[in-house]
Amino acid sequence: MSISYGSFPGTRPRRLRTTPAMRRMVAETRLHPAELILPAFVREGVSEPVPLQSMPGVVQHSRDTLRKAAAEAVAAGIGGIMLFGVPEESKKDAVGTPGTDPDGILQVAIRDVRAEVGDDLVIMSDLCLDEHVDHGHCGVLDAEGRVDNDATLERYAEMARVQADAGVHTVGPSGMMDGQVRVVREALDGAGHQDVSILAYTAKYASAFYGPFREAVGSSLKGDRKTYQQDPANARESLRELELDLAEGADMVMVKPALPYLDILRQFADAVDVPVAAYQISGEYAMVEAAAANGWIDRDRAIMETLTSVRRAGAGLILTYWATEVARRLNRGEQPGG
Repeated sequence: MSISYGSFPGTRPRRLRTTPAMRRMVAETRLHPAELILPAFVREGVSEPVPLQSMPGVVQHSRDTLRKAAAEAVAAGIGGIMLFGVPEESKKDAVGTPGTDPDGILQVAIRDVRAEVGDDLVIMSDLCLDEHVDHGHCGVLDAEGRVDNDATLERYAEMARVQADAGVHTVGPSGMMDGQVRVVREALDGAGHQDVSILAYTAKYASAFYGPFREAVGSSLKGDRKTYQQDPANARESLRELELDLAEGADMVMVKPALPYLDILRQFADAVDVPVAAYQISGEYAMVEAAAANGWIDRDRAIMETLTSVRRAGAGLILTYWATEVARRLNRGEQPGG
C-alpha cells in the first residue's frame, strides 16, 4: 500500500519527541519501584559490611547492615529482596550443611529481615548449594566429581523447609537441576508451607557474566557449570524448561542473565500468564560501573536505559543491584528518556 502526501514529509514522528513532558506522556514503557527486587549478600562473622572490589557500591552485609538495607528498600517502595548467605569458610562441606542448618547464615538473615520489615517487603531466598559447599557447585557431587541431580534434589527439599520455617515468602531454586521445582513444591506443601511461593530460575544460562558474583558469595568453584546450566546457543530449550517448571508448580519464572537474553525474555512473556522476572546480573552491573568510572558512558542514563530494555522485553520483575537507588530516582519523578 502506498500513501500519498501533499508535501513531504507529511508524517512527522518527531512531533511526539519535542519536550520532556511530551516524551513522558507518550512513553510506552515505564519503570515502577514495586517491579524491582534487590539481591543482597549477608556474610557470617562480620560486624561491618565488606565492599566487593568487582562490584563497586555492593557489599557483603553484616546482619545489622542487612536489616538497614531491607528497611531502606521498604522506604523506597521496591517489591522484594533476594537474600544470599555467605557462611564462614570453615563451615562449608561437601553437602552444604550451612544451607540446611536452621542456624545457618541464610536462615538467620531471613529471620532478621522478617523481624525488621514483616510483610512490607517480599523476602526471597536463594535456594541453591553453591554458597554452602566447599567445591562451589550447585549440587552434591558423585564419586566421579559430577553433580548428582537426584541426590541434590534431596538437599533442595530440606533447604526449602528450613528457609520456609525461617519466614521466607518466596524461594528461588536456582541450581538448574531437573525436577527441582516439583521437589521444592512438594517439600513446602508437606511441611505446611503452602503459602510460600516459588520463583523458578527457569532459563539460567552458563554465562560469562557471573564472574563478580563469585566474589560476592565467596565461591570455591573449580571448573564450570555447563552440564546443568543452559547453553547460550539454545532458545527452544528454554521453552521446554518453561513448560516443565510451570507443570511442576512454579508461581513465577525467571530468565538469567537479562541483557544477553532479551530474546528469551520476550518469548517467555508472550508464552505465559504468570509473572516473568529477569536478573540483571553482576557482570552486567560491573560493566556499567566500570565504563562509567572511566568516563566512557553516562552512568545514570545507562542504568535507566538497561532497566528499560529489560522491562520493554517483557519482564514484570527485575532483580538488580541498583534497585533501591533506582526506586528513589523513580520516586523523584525520573523516568528513562524524559
